[in-house]
Amino acid sequence: MSHDPEIQPGTLHLIGQYDSPFVRRVGIALTHAGIGFRHLPWSSFGDARRLRSVNPLTRVPTMVLEDGGVLVDSHAMLDHIDRRATVAMRPAGGAARDAALRIEGLATGLADKAVALFYEMRLHDTVSPQWVARCREQIAATALALEAEAVSRPDGFWFGTLSHADIALACAWRFVREAHPGLLAEQRLLTLVAQCAALERQEVFRAVAQPFIPPA
Repeated sequence: MSHDPEIQPGTLHLIGQYDSPFVRRVGIALTHAGIGFRHLPWSSFGDARRLRSVNPLTRVPTMVLEDGGVLVDSHAMLDHIDRRATVAMRPAGGAARDAALRIEGLATGLADKAVALFYEMRLHDTVSPQWVARCREQIAATALALEAEAVSRPDGFWFGTLSHADIALACAWRFVREAHPGLLAEQRLLTLVAQCAALERQEVFRAVAQPFIPPA
């Protein structure tokens, strides 16, 4: 159990800033599921010491449960949310669930590569052209793959109702656009542009949002 004075016993806490696509994804899922939580917008850079006292990985998102347990991986956090939620956020099983997990994987992979690209260009004195090119290629290829699948779902949600796949994609999309302006060839991604814009207009997405703030 953390002894940080901001961690209140008996309360679920989500730690991290909402400009992280991974923190935001968890925050939206919690809000949509109707699970009460306290948001602590700690930075993994500016608040590294206090974050490390809760999570030795010094990484966000970090979730502190009501009983003091700590989850340090966003997939585990979503699993915890799903077990408490009254509304399903993934298909229950079979091919539909596999398809949903695939879209989630592509979307979170897109976000992961965008984060890696940002850190490579921001934090290293000598930038690796090979690594930058590889990240850019991975981002472009993944966005095109998602667009190809999104064309068959031009209206509404990917799997009928708001799901983890929709949330992951919208969060990744916003991060890429804000952290890497102009990187996505949006004229080739018109279905994704429309889908993510529609999601961002929803109340839960507006409530759990923050403009991208580069780490100091």
